[in-house]
Order: sequence, then C-alpha cells, then structure tokens
Amino acid sequence: MSKPPFLALPEGVRAYRMATARGEFAVHDTGSPGRSSTGRTVLLLPGFTGSKEDFIGLLEPLARAGFRVVAVDGRGQFETGGPREEAAYTQLELARDVLALATVLGLDRPGTVHLLGHSLGGLVARAAVLLGAAPFASLTLMSSGPAAVSPSQQERVRTLLGAMETMSMAAIWEVMQELDQSVGSAGEAPYSQREVEEASAAMEEFLRRRWLANVPEQLSATGRQLLAEPDRVGELAALELPFHVVSGAEDDAWPVPLLDGMAERLRARRTVVAGTGHSPNAERPAPTARALADFWLSLSPG
Repeated sequence: MSKPPFLALPEGVRAYRMATARGEFAVHDTGSPGRSSTGRTVLLLPGFTGSKEDFIGLLEPLARAGFRVVAVDGRGQFETGGPREEAAYTQLELARDVLALATVLGLDRPGTVHLLGHSLGGLVARAAVLLGAAPFASLTLMSSGPAAVSPSQQERVRTLLGAMETMSMAAIWEVMQELDQSVGSAGEAPYSQREVEEASAAMEEFLRRRWLANVPEQLSATGRQLLAEPDRVGELAALELPFHVVSGAEDDAWPVPLLDGMAERLRARRTVVAGTGHSPNAERPAPTARALADFWLSLSPG
C-alpha cells in the first residue's frame, strides 16, 4: 500500500466532506467551496487500499502552480465509508461517483476538471471518462496500466481476497505487519531518534486506522476488478482528450514497458519519475508535481 510522505495538512488545505448528487465524500481541498477556475481544477483518485492522504505531498506545489486540487476518498475508502454490499462498488458505480464529483468541482461546465487516477484509481478514472468525458479537460493515469495487474500482483490480491473470507480486517493487518516491517521515518531531514520514533509511530497508527476503516466489500469488489480488468485503451484513444501516463522507474503492478506501450497507443505524454516505484506521488512528490503541473499548464496557456 502507498505510504504518505507526511500527515500534517499543508497550510490552506481544508479537510471536509464534499456533498454531491451521489452522497458525501471525504476530501482534501486546496481551494474555496463553490469556486472553480476553468481548466485549473484537479481531481485526484487514490488506488487500492489507498486514500486521499497518498497525494498530500502534491497539494502545496500544485496549489502554488495555480491549481485547485481536490484529493478524495472514494466510496468505501477510509473516511468516506459506504454500504456493506459489493454491488455498491462495481466499476460503473464508482465511475458515476467520479462524474458527480466532477460536476460539483466544474460547476457543471464542460472541460473544466483535470482527472488523475493512481493505480486502481486510474481504472476507475478511465471508466468515468468513457462513461462521460464532457466534464474533463484531461486524463492522467499514474502507475495504472491497460488491463489486469501483473501475475505476481494477481497472486497477492487473490491471497488477500482469500484471507478476507475467513479473517477479520484487524487480523489481516497483523499478518501484513509481520510480512512487511517497512514503516520508517517521515521525511529526509536529520531528525533526532525520538522524533523518528514518534513520526514512525504516528504513521503506523495512521496506516492501521486507514486499513481498518476500509469497507471490506469495497476491497473485495475492487480487488476482483484488478484481477479481471479488460484492455480498454482502444476505447480511450478514440476520445478527443489529452492524456498523460506517469509512473516510477519500476512498477510491480504494471511493468514499465507495458505503461510505455499504453502511452504510445494513447498518443499520451509520458513521464517517468526517477527513483520511484509504484507511488511517485508519495515517494517523490516534488518532481511528480512539477511534471503534472507542466502537463496541465501546457493545455491552458496563460
């Protein structure tokens, strides 16, 4: 799962629940309610087991570049919540949620919202665009490929889905912690040992709280989407929409050559963020934000 680089919201960012025609969604928002700047509004969708916090490092630099940025917890993710029925989390239902969010952010004007989806969020984002492209100014797919995830990731997802049939979310978390003791210090500054320990403890508690807040039925439904997603790049390429494919230099969910090929098929801008893996947004937010802003600004001169 993605780990945010830090947890404290940057100055000027609000955390609240955004009302839409399809319910309320927990968001981090750099802008003011009821206002939208044409072509300068960005909607960020997190990946499988992720949340809006995965984009926290992008908020300040993108706001400085002139964008209103909204990162959202999707239906059944972290602080948004949702029904205990898998039917609520089909890709079509999640895509309709994205369109409802875009309608609010774009004040129902066409071509006003730049959409970005990370990993699973990319699959949901393209489903939303294929369902109704009118609200969107562009689509960025970050570490999200053309079809189902790689065989190694399919094995991991199947293992998780199997565990969820017999184990509680809390028990699964404990097992995951035993398998992956990767929670470390936050940031790159020379912290004292006490500061490192406190930051690590806070991050570990956040990750645990986020995991337990996910609706199990959402994880089951979207996990199966990762296993069975068809290749829809041809449908996407037929749209008159600017595309951007972003990834790290390595990716265990969708191999980088596969992402290169998808970018060619979409005639998309292609960005590889050096020194990162599956989550460039969290691993190196500064260069990732620069690449995103450069792309979006190129579409709205002046």
